[in-house]
Amino acid sequence: MKSFLTFFAFLSFTSTVWGQNEQLAKMYFDRGEFEKALQSYDELYKSQPGNTPYFQRLIECHQQLEQYDAAEALLVDRLKRIKQPGMLVELGYNYQLKKDLVNAEKYYTEAMDDVRVRPSNVYSVATVFERKVLLDKALEAYELAVSLDPKSRYNYQMGLLYGQLGKPDKMIEKFLDEVYENPQNNIQIQNQFSRFLSNDPDEIFAPQLRKALLVRAQKSQEIFWNQMLSWFFVQQKDFGKAFVQEKAIYIREPNNFENIVNLAQMALEEKEDDTATEILEFILENTQDLDLQIQAHYYLTDVRLNQSFPKEYAALESHLNTLLKQYGISPYTLTLQQLQARFYAFYLNNPEQGKTILQKALQMPLNKFQEAEVKMDLADILLFQEKYHQALVYYTQIEEDLKNDTMGHEASLKAAQTSYYKADFEWALAQLKVLKSASTQLIANDALELFLLINDSTTEDSTQTALKRFAKADFIKYQNRNQEALIAFQNILEDHPKASIVDISLYRIGQLFELTRDYNKALEHYQKIIDEHPESIYRDEAFFYSGQIYQKHLDQLEKAKTMYEALIFNHQDSIHFVEARKRYRQLRGDANI
Repeated sequence: MKSFLTFFAFLSFTSTVWGQNEQLAKMYFDRGEFEKALQSYDELYKSQPGNTPYFQRLIECHQQLEQYDAAEALLVDRLKRIKQPGMLVELGYNYQLKKDLVNAEKYYTEAMDDVRVRPSNVYSVATVFERKVLLDKALEAYELAVSLDPKSRYNYQMGLLYGQLGKPDKMIEKFLDEVYENPQNNIQIQNQFSRFLSNDPDEIFAPQLRKALLVRAQKSQEIFWNQMLSWFFVQQKDFGKAFVQEKAIYIREPNNFENIVNLAQMALEEKEDDTATEILEFILENTQDLDLQIQAHYYLTDVRLNQSFPKEYAALESHLNTLLKQYGISPYTLTLQQLQARFYAFYLNNPEQGKTILQKALQMPLNKFQEAEVKMDLADILLFQEKYHQALVYYTQIEEDLKNDTMGHEASLKAAQTSYYKADFEWALAQLKVLKSASTQLIANDALELFLLINDSTTEDSTQTALKRFAKADFIKYQNRNQEALIAFQNILEDHPKASIVDISLYRIGQLFELTRDYNKALEHYQKIIDEHPESIYRDEAFFYSGQIYQKHLDQLEKAKTMYEALIFNHQDSIHFVEARKRYRQLRGDANI
């Protein structure tokens, strides 16, 4: 027993020493200290002569030090002992480094001959060619293997090589062949396509992929290609075209609404309300699922509410009451109850009725996330009523209950905003400082924007006079008292024309004019940001929303294109960059849109 333990201890010690030596050798190699790396890998290889990675690094060290004869001797010796087709490529490459192209080609040909004898040898041959960046030869090896064994499948490997060789059309074909034959590799292939779509400065790849997918869809009429086209259009944020594909899928598979519902949600998130409305109405027309019906009604009513004017409030109130009467008061209709509560508080100026609805909802059997959502709405209404302390109690409860969840971060942001509204700027800054690094990008961006507003204004004016007035105007806007908020922001511009908050005041005024559909006045204020505040962080917003107004509301497409173009070329870090580029391409008439 003692001898066994001694032997086990020896093995453990030896393994540890080898591990440390390997790390040391790798460190030398990565640092470019090839003489030290050579010595270390030489010792490692002698201790484990069957270890291929050690041998490979040993050869590379000799080659880096231009010791080609030493590398050749090692390669020839290994080839005599172990017949590995990949070693023929290694030996050929060593001759190539010596500028002996005749012998290099000789060994490359021998490696190819080994593939002819046994096509499965292509893995070791092509892999070494690829590692040596001899991509054409790697591709040639795969093509040879396929010609000899048509049943073999190397579509993915060949697709990657075509991509590296700058041949996207051939890459697309190979990847599409692969994903069709092996649908389990769908995510892997889509990730490759996404990488090329996101890095497509010359706008070549997207139209090529679109054309290839359309051709296959037209030829085969299989659902698979509709699914791929839907995925492609979603990447392009063209939800209308994605919906066309999803409808085609639904006609043949009418029991699955999941993708259509997801598409509606994505369209809503991207403010594509018209497309979202079309999708949601389609869902209502075609489903008997009560959960889906309630979800669709919620989103449709929310869109209507956000676009409504006071004269439409009575009809909306009746509509919400009808929906809740139809589907009943239960946890299943919680979203509709929350929407009704917000409607009473923020639109009908009846916060007590809104609170009553939510307090009744809290008495239902809810899970912790549903409970948090109701408490968030309650806190929002209490804030609307200027009951700051009570609102903060609810926000804090949500923070503590859902610390690592997006909703917890959202509650933290709302708590900071509450402190800001009541002019407790020091406390708001302390909260925002933490939230700037929140895992949710949207929350982090909002936190950073508010942090900079408070910090810059305080640095400029220690009395915070203008900032206090701005926070008050922001709060009035929060209460949906838009006309009063508009006057408040305009007064700030008159009384503090040199303050750091001038650009954001112009931005707020532009937003409010958009809400009242006075688009020319909105454009006027956005243009002032563009012309008079070249360093403003709201300049990209001014370009984007001006473009949107020209495109969607005034039908002045050339002006819209000019605005999007300015954003694309001058604000590439903008959160609106992708959408602006998409709309610019649409207006320009690109084939891929």
